[in-house]
Amino acid sequence: MVPEVATGDTTKLLCLNCARKVVSPKPKTKYEPLKGYLKFRASFTDFVKLSFAQIDGIIGNNLPLEAYRSESWWANSPNNIHAKAWLDAGWETSEINLKEGYVTFRKVKNLQSAVSQEKRDVYEFKKPFMPPPSRIMRRKRPSKTKIAKLYARLKNIERQRAALPKLRGNFKPKPAQEKRVFKQKAS
Repeated sequence: MVPEVATGDTTKLLCLNCARKVVSPKPKTKYEPLKGYLKFRASFTDFVKLSFAQIDGIIGNNLPLEAYRSESWWANSPNNIHAKAWLDAGWETSEINLKEGYVTFRKVKNLQSAVSQEKRDVYEFKKPFMPPPSRIMRRKRPSKTKIAKLYARLKNIERQRAALPKLRGNFKPKPAQEKRVFKQKAS
């Protein structure tokens, strides 16, 4: 027994199984990806023609055999889990062709425009436009520590360059190993 999960009330106790059901996210149905796809397509078009194979690909699983055999499976009844997916997305089936294996969805309602219309009604002409406050960007001065590190790096580079032997011409000295190899051949 644990305290109630939602409120933390210790006077109300729940069994662990009940608490898990309260806390765990809602299980996604097999047809959630189809719902998401149709919501995405709603911003572009009013009709979507999908073959059964395309729907299989979208949901990532095979449609049941009933979908291939019966038009009643494609009925727009909110009691069915599969139909609820496209109805919640704002679409309904308009044409089903079992011989050729495709279904046509027709957009019923525009979900995004309804939400944006509500937002427009709330914020419309409440106050005049005021640009957001802006901060003047000032160039930051580097800290003394950073300056000291950079100065030390420069000095080290200068020391390394000064330590290299000054050679006339535009060539690099041979490594010691090459000198030994060529000495042996010459003798």
